Amino acid sequence: QLQLVESGGGLVQPGGSLTLSCIASGSTLDNYTIGWFRQAPGKEREGVSCVSSRDDYTYYSDSVKGRFTISRDNAKNTVYLQMNSLKPEDTAIYYCNTVDGRQGGGPWGQGTQVTVSS
Repeated sequence: QLQLVESGGGLVQPGGSLTLSCIASGSTLDNYTIGWFRQAPGKEREGVSCVSSRDDYTYYSDSVKGRFTISRDNAKNTVYLQMNSLKPEDTAIYYCNTVDGRQGGGPWGQGTQVTVSS
């Protein structure tokens, strides 16, 4: 069974940058569309970005468009989320998952915490 583990979160100041990694085990990523989701306290989990299995399609939510970049390296079984110009509103736990429609297609992992504050 495909298992995804997120890493790379941390505490950054507004305007700073972080790169998140989503590393797969149990299977390979090259047949999956992979998405990044986030959940802030008191809010529903929301999709922020995804990249198709063939790396020919990407999606970004309006709130992160122009600031975040999703990429994948199937040879390394890894999907990345480069986050620039971070805002306090980006503070959340970030998760990766396969994408089924607009929702996660598999179980949710532990995620990685991103905190943006001064």
